Amino acid sequence: MPTIDVVRRVADLRAAVRSSRKVGQRIGLVPTMGALHQGHLALVNVAREKSGFVVATIFVNPLQFNPSEDLDAYPRDEARDLALLAEAGADLVFMPTVAEMYPDGFSTEVRVTSLTRTLDGPARPGHFEGVATVVSKLFHQSEPDIACFGEKDFQQLQVIRRMVCDLDLPIEIVGVPTVREPDGLAMSSRNRYLTPAERAVAARLPAVLSATVGKLRSGAPAPHVLQSAQAELLAAGFSRIDYLELADGETLQPLGSAQPGARLFAAAHLGRTRLIDNWPVR
Repeated sequence: MPTIDVVRRVADLRAAVRSSRKVGQRIGLVPTMGALHQGHLALVNVAREKSGFVVATIFVNPLQFNPSEDLDAYPRDEARDLALLAEAGADLVFMPTVAEMYPDGFSTEVRVTSLTRTLDGPARPGHFEGVATVVSKLFHQSEPDIACFGEKDFQQLQVIRRMVCDLDLPIEIVGVPTVREPDGLAMSSRNRYLTPAERAVAARLPAVLSATVGKLRSGAPAPHVLQSAQAELLAAGFSRIDYLELADGETLQPLGSAQPGARLFAAAHLGRTRLIDNWPVR
């Protein structure tokens, strides 16, 4: 079975990356919180195609969880994750402790205000500040040429792109299409929270979104179509809908009808699991 190098200190990460850069290798970064699935491995595959030295990170970032969320319960399986990353061809895994990332006295926060006022921003206060802060640190620690993120977390992807642009970071951000289960459910580490009965219901989310996209593409006005889709999800067994919204893919601002670049975004609760998804409309 393939093995993989693991470092837990920033100094060791930087030394490994700089050694690779000295021999002319481009650095690819794949940030994760572990509990890996095929969606994460797709990111590694893209990074492998576009760079010569792939760094994957595993760090469950406490800053992006608010007090009501699942930080302590978030799934962790270090041995399995390392085996998957080795098999996928990552060269190095950075697995820092919380103390390594946020030592005593840490008091800096990175905010991207324009893209976090909608969708998951109001639903998860403080989440994107935590994401932007940890990703900014990972970028400075690993100095990558490219970094790969999944389109399932599309708002996160756009927030990171904006941060990189605004801070003049010399990093190419690569969005990788969502990887789905055979029934269409977007792969997510949190899917393992679903009971068998909930898992059957969960497939209704991509099905309803796909049907809704079809209606929006036909020119139907968004408010009526979205209201009908929410009712269908609640009738299927979802307990709460945080949002089901048509928005511009660049600005993330709500739209009243389908336009070029529009996407349909959803976040819905099923049991103790919160599922998110998004689909391009045109």
